[in-house]
Amino acid sequence: MDENRWFWNLIQNDFKTGNIDLEGCMRLLEKMQINFDEDHLKHIFKKTIDKHSGDIISMDDFKAIYRALVHRPEFEELFKAYSTDGNILPDGQLLKFLAKEQFQTEANETTALEIIMKYEPIDEVRKKRQMSFEGFIRYMNSDECSIFKSQHKSVYQDMTRPLCDYFISSSHNTYLIADQLMGPSHLWGYTSALLKGCRCLEIDCWDGNNNEPIVYHGHTLTSKIPFRSVIRVIDKYAFMSSAYPLVLSLENHCSPKQQEVMAECLKSILGDKLLSTPIGGEVDMTRLPSPEALKFKVLIKNKKVGTLEQSLLRMEDDYGGQAEELSDSELQSDDEDTDDTLPLQRTRSPAKRKGDHRSSPLPQKKTKVKRAKIALALSDLVVYTKSQKFVSFEHSLQHQQCYENNSIGESQARKLARLSAKEFISHTTRFITRIYPKGTRMSSSNYNPQEFWNVGCQMVALNFQTPGTQMELQDGKFLDNGGCGYVLKPEFLRDRNTTFTPRNVGAYSKPMSLSIRLISGHQLPPSAMSKTNKADPMVHIEIYGVPEDQARKKSSVVKSNALCPKWNETFSFHIQVPELAMIRFCVEDEVSLVNNEFLGQYTLPVMSLNTGYRNIPLISKDGIKLESASLFAHIWYY
Repeated sequence: MDENRWFWNLIQNDFKTGNIDLEGCMRLLEKMQINFDEDHLKHIFKKTIDKHSGDIISMDDFKAIYRALVHRPEFEELFKAYSTDGNILPDGQLLKFLAKEQFQTEANETTALEIIMKYEPIDEVRKKRQMSFEGFIRYMNSDECSIFKSQHKSVYQDMTRPLCDYFISSSHNTYLIADQLMGPSHLWGYTSALLKGCRCLEIDCWDGNNNEPIVYHGHTLTSKIPFRSVIRVIDKYAFMSSAYPLVLSLENHCSPKQQEVMAECLKSILGDKLLSTPIGGEVDMTRLPSPEALKFKVLIKNKKVGTLEQSLLRMEDDYGGQAEELSDSELQSDDEDTDDTLPLQRTRSPAKRKGDHRSSPLPQKKTKVKRAKIALALSDLVVYTKSQKFVSFEHSLQHQQCYENNSIGESQARKLARLSAKEFISHTTRFITRIYPKGTRMSSSNYNPQEFWNVGCQMVALNFQTPGTQMELQDGKFLDNGGCGYVLKPEFLRDRNTTFTPRNVGAYSKPMSLSIRLISGHQLPPSAMSKTNKADPMVHIEIYGVPEDQARKKSSVVKSNALCPKWNETFSFHIQVPELAMIRFCVEDEVSLVNNEFLGQYTLPVMSLNTGYRNIPLISKDGIKLESASLFAHIWYY
């Protein structure tokens, strides 16, 4: 039989000098490109050597270990159902499997052949256009059989719509890598967010020594980093994970003099990447440009003096050293002034902050209202992303320009979404709207982004440094469209005459019946409580979306098996608005009746689900892919 010969040829070299130990066993599996979890491997290895004395294994022992780890009975069952003789899958039978089980209606002989060429490790079998069980296993474990649609792994959406038509991956206080009060401010915050495909970063700027602006969370004990260093890091990593435009949201507390330094920094370091004039030279003020048109450009989001036309005229003159005071209507009590600066600051006039009248009167000089001054040099770098104070939806409809954006704190935004969803959505069809976490989240906790995506908010800013379900939803949503950080909003959140609201989906419902048969798990992380490789795993399957789509179901608990738990349970969901829905698979270890330990999770958009038999990768609490762990399920919807 080809398979045995292939296997012995593959491993005999490693056994030339005699039997091998655990270390050698691991090396050999790595060479064979088999993913394994050390705890599980140690357990299987120990069970094997317990049968005889010593701590080394023979070739036969290794084969038994390999089979225990790799030859999964659930794969074997499928293979045997289509194989002609139990050993071989000819290309025609593989094609049948693709059409019937994986629902790949467009698959043809070429598809089957390509799979054989790519995954069949045994030469003689491959040459006969056939697939062995070894090849079938490699195919079933591959990305092609992942639950996430491969077409969605690259940019496939229309990128020529105006910027406000997209959900944009956005980070809050990007410079923090721990909590808001004491945590270190760190360049790594920017690097890691950019590598994740984040397209809107926040930079909190303050006056520093020697006329060098610094970045930190004002009035707190977080450490400080030079603005210049932050821009250098951004310059280096801006387009590594995505070619589409990057927005730098400046929370600006600098004097006009240091704002000039900021402007100079941005120009000299970012060079051509910095967008400082409208593209194509002319100003179309009725519509924002598209991500496609702004590829490889960095946009500055900040307050701006006057209009874009005035800036363009000014560009012709030299105006170094000039600053202008912003009028009341331009002064923005946006993130800069309210929610987001911690109440350690008492430099506002009493009227400015509710609740201040209770504090003892401060020395008079401190309570003057600070008039924001903005250096023209910096103001003029703002083109399509001008920060504008949010007054009301009505006010925006009458006065706001398409290149003016609002930032709304999560508490106010939640109230607006609840009380005036229709107006909120009408607003987000026209204007880029950024949501940011309330200032009382000292530990950098996050809010659920879904409720703001539901009303079309483009920039739902989260603390990227804080793991949890909220960040998992964020990561899952932006896996879509090639992970480029821009996801096209559904038509009903782009159309200015839409009547859609999350609580009344009406005619916009495209109901989907989704059925998931959770079959098994493989090499799940053992419980922290286990001395060996055990856990008592259960799986939660959750749907996030419009209120009526929210659902949560859980499997039974499999006792003391993390290596290969089997469930074979089916879960059904009815989803009214699949275009907004996310699905999350979360594996937990039942530690006690009241306490579960998180083992791994995977979240993705419902519209990115693949049908058929699929492997579900698992991601750790910190967002790292668990190389060897996965779930196996059958997915079907209509």
